[in-house]
Amino acid sequence: MSQSSSTPSAQAANLAMLFLQRVEASADNEAFRYPDDNANGGWASVTWKQAAERVEALAAGLLAQGVAAEDRIGIASTTRLEWILADLAIMCAGGATTTVYPSSNAEDTAYILADSDSRLVFAEDDTQVEKLKERRGDLPNLAKVVVFDGATDGDWLISLDDLAEQGAKYLADHPSCVRKVAEEIPADQLATLIYTSGTTGKPKGVRLRHEAWVYAGAAINDMDLLGEDDLQLLWLPLAHAFGKVLISTQLACGFASAIDGRVDKIIENTGAVKPTFMGAAPRIFEKAYSRVVTTQQ
Repeated sequence: MSQSSSTPSAQAANLAMLFLQRVEASADNEAFRYPDDNANGGWASVTWKQAAERVEALAAGLLAQGVAAEDRIGIASTTRLEWILADLAIMCAGGATTTVYPSSNAEDTAYILADSDSRLVFAEDDTQVEKLKERRGDLPNLAKVVVFDGATDGDWLISLDDLAEQGAKYLADHPSCVRKVAEEIPADQLATLIYTSGTTGKPKGVRLRHEAWVYAGAAINDMDLLGEDDLQLLWLPLAHAFGKVLISTQLACGFASAIDGRVDKIIENTGAVKPTFMGAAPRIFEKAYSRVVTTQQ
């Protein structure tokens, strides 16, 4: 494992610029890998440049929707490539991500989105959308739902491609809009709202600023443990702080991430991807060890 030759985290004032600087430093390197049955080996790959093109279109789409600084935008989805692209688009549009565990019931999902005053939400599929429909009366300020996979209606429910198309049209008239917004985000601007488990009453939103994520990535980068030649297997819930720290670390260090949030696929994916590292709680490694030992007996 080697230290990245470039350390954009040293110059970035916010997470959006950390991402854009990583793209400039590592444009043609692999950024993300995701499961794809039609791809060779069952995994498709995306370079930093390709990821940036998608993020820019989505960010411009958010700007076209009127997203302004610190506007809350929810993400209700399992860990997958689209989660990361949506989050980076929110960062580049100057918004703030409200994280929602996909396992949350309709009541809790609506509470978090209403309490955070989220204007838009990225929803993974029909299951997540049904929760929003069920509690739509509790979400008067939720103007739009962007669906990763599932049915849309062209109005309240639009697809990820629809948002990107809106962004492409907006970029035609405002070609530098995303870069301009990203450059002007102050370090202390709100980046993420992560809700607690609610052990005492309703969940409470924890406010995390851009500088917190940038610092986390820079601190790990400075440890000289990870570099551009590493490969991460990322399955951790991105609604949790640990998952988000790993994204910041990737931007700072420049390694690639193979992304699949299916916990039951961890061992299989480890064999297929052969990552150099994986973040997890100790119990996950204990279970994996037990399975390996049991299989060998």
